[in-house]
Amino acid sequence: MGRVTERRRVLRVRDGAAAVRPDTLVAEEPLEIRLGGRPLAITMRTPGDDFALAAGFLVSEGVVSRAEDVANIVYCAGTREDGSHTYNVVDVRLAPGVPLPDITLERNVYTTSSCGLCGKASLDAVRTTARWPIADTPPVRVTPELLAALPDRLRAAQKVFDRTGGLHAAALFSPAAELLDLREDVGRHNAVDKLIGRALRAGELPLSGRILLVSGRASFELAQKAVMAGIPLLAAVSAPSCLAVDLAAETGLTLVGFLRGDSMNVYAGGQRLVLRTAKGAEHL
Repeated sequence: MGRVTERRRVLRVRDGAAAVRPDTLVAEEPLEIRLGGRPLAITMRTPGDDFALAAGFLVSEGVVSRAEDVANIVYCAGTREDGSHTYNVVDVRLAPGVPLPDITLERNVYTTSSCGLCGKASLDAVRTTARWPIADTPPVRVTPELLAALPDRLRAAQKVFDRTGGLHAAALFSPAAELLDLREDVGRHNAVDKLIGRALRAGELPLSGRILLVSGRASFELAQKAVMAGIPLLAAVSAPSCLAVDLAAETGLTLVGFLRGDSMNVYAGGQRLVLRTAKGAEHL
C-alpha cells in the first residue's frame, strides 16, 4: 500500500533567513478502477481506502447500491522497476445478475483531484439513476447553530491535514452533530467516494439520516454523489456551483455553502433548517 505522506527537503525562508529542512507532503498517485477486468476510470488520489473509493465511485455512477452487488474488489497488475507492487490498479467484480454498464471509449473518464467527473454528468442522468429519492426520505431537521459547529469538528479530526496542509476532507454527521466517519484525500470527490464506499460495504446505504460536510467548494459532482447515496443535506465551507444548486433544487437536496462561523448561505432545501424566521425559505 502506498504511503499517505512523503518527506521532501525544502528551502524554508522565515524573516529573510533560509535553511534546508524536511517537510511532510501529501502523497498523490493515480488509481485505475477496472470493472470486470476492463478499464473504467483513472483518478488521482491519496493512497488508502482504495476499495472503498472504487465502491463509492460505482455508487455515484449508479452501478451498485448494495453491498451484495459487489462480488469482490482486488488489487491487480502494477509493479515498479524494483518489482514492488504499486497498488494503483483495482478490479471490481460485480455479483451475478448485476448488469455491467456500457463501457466505451467515450464512457471511460479521467478524473482529476479537482474536477471529479468532468463533462460526464448531467441533471437528467442523475434524475433517472438515483435510487433513493431524497424527497421520500424521513425528514431531517437541523438548526443553523448545529451546522455552524460542524466545520470545527471536521477540522479537529483531520490528522493528516495537520501534518501536510494539503488534503481535502469529507465527513458524515448525524442530525445530532455526532461525527460518524471522516476521510481525507487530495481530491474532494475521492474523499466523498471513500465515505460512500465504506457505507456501501457496511450495508448502510441509503445515508438518509446523515449530513455530508466537505472542506472545500460544493461542485456538481459532490451534489451528485450526495443524491446518489441518499444524503439529504450537503454543507460546504466554500461556494457551490450553479449546476450544483440546480441539481439540489431538482432533487430536494438541502445545499448549504459558505459555512463559516455562525454564517452560511442556504441555496436549496431550506425546509430542513429550523429557523427563527422562515421568510423567503419557501422559495428555496
